[in-house]
Amino acid sequence: MTDDSLLNIGSTDRFLAGLNDWVAIESPTSDAAAVNRMVDRVQADYTALGAPCERIPGRDGRGDHLIVRSPWGDGQKGVLCLSHLDTVHPIGMLARNPIRTEVGRAFGPGINDMKAGGHAAFASFRALVEAGRTTKLPLTFLYVSDEETGSTTARAVIEAEARKNKYALVLEPGRGGGRVVTSRKGVAMYRLAVHGRPAHAGGAHAEGRSALREMAHQIVAIEAMTDYARGVTLNVGRAEGGSAGNVVPEHAWCSIDLRVPSQETADEFDAHLRALAPVTPEVTLTVAGGLNRAPYRKTDRPDIAALFEQARQLAAGLGWALEDLPSGEKSGGSDGQFCVPYCAVLDGLGPYGGGSHTAEEWLDLKTIPLRGNLLLHLLQSLR
Repeated sequence: MTDDSLLNIGSTDRFLAGLNDWVAIESPTSDAAAVNRMVDRVQADYTALGAPCERIPGRDGRGDHLIVRSPWGDGQKGVLCLSHLDTVHPIGMLARNPIRTEVGRAFGPGINDMKAGGHAAFASFRALVEAGRTTKLPLTFLYVSDEETGSTTARAVIEAEARKNKYALVLEPGRGGGRVVTSRKGVAMYRLAVHGRPAHAGGAHAEGRSALREMAHQIVAIEAMTDYARGVTLNVGRAEGGSAGNVVPEHAWCSIDLRVPSQETADEFDAHLRALAPVTPEVTLTVAGGLNRAPYRKTDRPDIAALFEQARQLAAGLGWALEDLPSGEKSGGSDGQFCVPYCAVLDGLGPYGGGSHTAEEWLDLKTIPLRGNLLLHLLQSLR
């Protein structure tokens, strides 16, 4: 039945007990079997509440994706809650960062990025079911398996679900100071390959053309393009090359991460990267890749501004001040960017923590009821 009174998600202790069960299942993106053990658990939790689940088999070495739909709704566009179940942490990180609670913080690999947010979506749905309540709009909970590597297998699934919905609530971690994300920088990913000429490092060194030496020149040039004043960063995160210590390296490659505030800036720096020229004679460069997640700004989207304002008012009713990051600074990339062309997006709605992608990842326990109840109130209020 429907009811205008707003529910709460329940006790922090119950939330944390369920979340810790999820955190205990290590799920690095690169280990499909491990991610699928996580999907198994989440699917079982929703199934126990009577929710219909659809599981999309993984491909290209990635895990499955899970779509959960509310049993109510008459086919109109609804609310999509978007989360990911994969983490950056390799199997074994649980031993380095064991599940524990210390001075108001809960610890564990992936607890902040983003199993807490995914569990908040589940806890909100559970509160509705246990109270015998429905929402004005149908709900879809999407859990994907490869967000940490660019959502290459999940993107089509995310876009398909976004088209079916009026709103997308993204459960990435909240930001400090009670903030959510209403703008994000664009994220582009490139691979620069260098082809030189091999030679014996002793007897024929002068005949070689070192791909690694050329790569060193290019890395310096690429990172020098970073312009903090314009909000543009370029980062070479990985580089490899060569075949043996006594061979002038024939091949080398590096990854390039580009963050930009606008589409125009993305186009500008894409042109810069594709115009890279070799410093070493008789060496060739190949640049592949491009924009993975497009930038967006609240100032360009009245629907996003209106969604944030509704969330701000609901947070005020809960006794706290919700703010946003309208410039997209320090917001990273998100699967929510795949939803922006199709529906209004509010991102960073998960509980707040820190140490993401490190061996000290943690969650601020006091943000569980603050953020969890805001999410649940949004689900009940959106129409």
